[in-house]
Amino acid sequence: MSGRHPAFLNGVRFVDIRDQLLPAMLKEQGYATAILGKWHLAGYPEDFTKSPMHPLECGFDYHYGTPGSNDVPVPVGKKQTRALFDVTEKFTFQVPLIRGREIVEFPADQELFTKRYTKEAVNWIAENKDKPFFLYMAHNMPHAPVFASKEFQGRSEGGRFGDVVEEIDWSVGQVMAALKEQDIEKETLVIFTSDNGPWTMFGPHGGTAAPLQGEKGTSWEGGYRVPGIFRWPGEIKPGVVDDMGANLDLYATFAALTGGGEPNAESGYISKDLTGTLLRGETGPRKSWLYSSGAIAYRSGNYKIHLSTKNRSSNPDTREREQVVKYEQPLLFDLSQDLGERNNISAEHPELVSRLLGELNAYQKRSGADC
Repeated sequence: MSGRHPAFLNGVRFVDIRDQLLPAMLKEQGYATAILGKWHLAGYPEDFTKSPMHPLECGFDYHYGTPGSNDVPVPVGKKQTRALFDVTEKFTFQVPLIRGREIVEFPADQELFTKRYTKEAVNWIAENKDKPFFLYMAHNMPHAPVFASKEFQGRSEGGRFGDVVEEIDWSVGQVMAALKEQDIEKETLVIFTSDNGPWTMFGPHGGTAAPLQGEKGTSWEGGYRVPGIFRWPGEIKPGVVDDMGANLDLYATFAALTGGGEPNAESGYISKDLTGTLLRGETGPRKSWLYSSGAIAYRSGNYKIHLSTKNRSSNPDTREREQVVKYEQPLLFDLSQDLGERNNISAEHPELVSRLLGELNAYQKRSGADC
């Protein structure tokens, strides 16, 4: 939403830059804007409908969804543990479903989230087909606890998590069919991605990033590397791109496509324009990345160093934070040869470790203004 790296915000409050967020930028360019699903930029205020960080205050014309993830609020006296997820029913976590500033269902039926967002998306596309639009569809699933509608329960061989993934796949198909039905398929750029890797520590409620190591909340590739699928018939040629990119690069990319303005390269704004790669097959502009999920890692090209690691974000049974393991000599991996980060080559290549440490120090000093 901001094009900023979370480690480089330098005290910037989102409430002070609402007019610089992605939907606000697109709205200035004449786009109709809508969010369906999880927001989470407002935290969990006592009354989300009155929050100054409500989506309608941040550039969205239309909103239908939840304040944040579907595991808040937690039942009194409980924690979001594996044991609780094992017995969770659709109303255990009492989450409000909100349209604009009106609570339409409380507690919301979590089995219906995916189906409802999909129906809302199809209808909104039909209503806005004659104008430029930006639809941000942020499914609550597959965040734990996971739920699928009755039609998808027990359908997959992957258990409850597999059912949820199959319903999301159906949802994408419905949206694609809506674009085709409204005859705007060739005018619409569709992007499918995720905000982080799976929560493997929760077993059947989490999924796996195999063959990658790690999961959500870690600096291993399994915590960060997610699908990034771009489809724009006639504009993007089918193919696979191995270059690096980040979700926050969508800001500069959309600005380039629409003629919108970008924030100053300060206070953590590091978004890169991917249009050259997507439309003309050019080498991707992003060359490095700082991993900062508690444990710290840094990637430059195909090489990645870990200054510290952890294998999960917390203990799934107690939810106590996992201890971070720090290294006097950073671990070094060549992701072009070792995507699973199994073969530490730091002893054989101290010069690469030194180079990446130097880049990381410079990167941090620039506070993310230019990566």
